[in-house]
Amino acid sequence: MIPQGGIGNTQELEEGQIPSKTYRMDVTSQRIVGFVDGLEAIKQAVFKILQTERFAYPIYSGNYGSEFAAAIGRDSILVESRLTRIIQEALLQDDRITDIQDLQITFLGDEATAAFTVVSQFGSFQVVQEV
Repeated sequence: MIPQGGIGNTQELEEGQIPSKTYRMDVTSQRIVGFVDGLEAIKQAVFKILQTERFAYPIYSGNYGSEFAAAIGRDSILVESRLTRIIQEALLQDDRITDIQDLQITFLGDEATAAFTVVSQFGSFQVVQEV
């Protein structure tokens, strides 16, 4: 069968937005429970990216995950700078995330907590994460 428009006719495909629908993870039961889309899918992606050590799992590309281990045992001023860079680099790999704003690192003893706003194409939300 000859495609409509004749032989050699090439139609350009328009770029479309890749859907964000994915499986919903229930972190409490550690089970897949349905599907999630839009802003909720971005929230889940942020959680997964920050929980996955970069380069540790061959199933993920070298662009996926975070490198929090690189900041362990350093001076707090250096740690704050590194954690800021690590979080931004990890999350901005996802094309749906457009910005990380108001990033603040606080220390309590040997523990650090990052608080920031994720801006995505579906909306914005706050994240508070022990790092």
